[in-house]
Amino acid sequence: MRKTISKFACIVTMSILLSSCYTLSYQVGNGAQTGIEVKKKNHYLIGGLAALSTSDPVLMAGDAEDYNVKIEHSFIDGLINALTAGIYTPTTTTVTK
Repeated sequence: MRKTISKFACIVTMSILLSSCYTLSYQVGNGAQTGIEVKKKNHYLIGGLAALSTSDPVLMAGDAEDYNVKIEHSFIDGLINALTAGIYTPTTTTVTK
């Protein structure tokens, strides 16, 4: 019985430690031209089910017609998510003009 519990704990620990950071990226127009970055946090509750505040990449890009957008769960975002047991789940939006 003790071996089974140890194996289960090892599997759970490895699955948590080996999970990767989530990233979504896309390009608008010809993509970034100047390299200027604008970052903003998105705030969610209960694993992302309820949005408190989200960023708008179009507003972040301003008057730029060509830009790249990257939305990610960075290491810090994942750490905060783990410490709050999924109650608070932040993400970061980066717009590169």
